[in-house]
Amino acid sequence: EVHLEESGGGLVQPGGSLRLSCTTSGFTFDAFDMGWYRRTPENRCELISTISDDGTTDYANSVKGRFTISQNNAKNTVYLQLTNLKPEDTAVYYCAADSHFGATGTWDCSVVSGFGHWGQGTQVTVSS
Repeated sequence: EVHLEESGGGLVQPGGSLRLSCTTSGFTFDAFDMGWYRRTPENRCELISTISDDGTTDYANSVKGRFTISQNNAKNTVYLQLTNLKPEDTAVYYCAADSHFGATGTWDCSVVSGFGHWGQGTQVTVSS
C-alpha cells in the first residue's frame, strides 16, 4: 500500500523558516517524481515544487528563491525547506508522488487530488 506522511509544519513568524519532511513507503521511490502542493482556504491547490527522478527541480514563482526541495533516496523521503516565510504562505502542505508532474500552477483541489498519490498534509501558519 502506498503511504506518504508529511511532518514539520507549525506556527512561525514572518521571515522564519521550517523544514517539511515526507516519508514514503509502498512504491519504488526513486522511480517516481515527487512534488509539494499547498491548499489555500479557497480550496485551490498550488503545485509549488517538484523534483524528478533524475533530480531536476522546479518551483512556482511564488516560492522561487525561498523554498528548496530535496530528497534522500536511501530514506525514501522528500523535503521542502521553507525560508523567509510570508503570511501568504499559510496553507496545508501536501507531498505527492506521480509518474510525472507538469508545470507548476494552481488548480481546483477536487480535480488535482485525483492524480498520483498524496499524503494527509501538514499545516503551516505564518503569523506574528
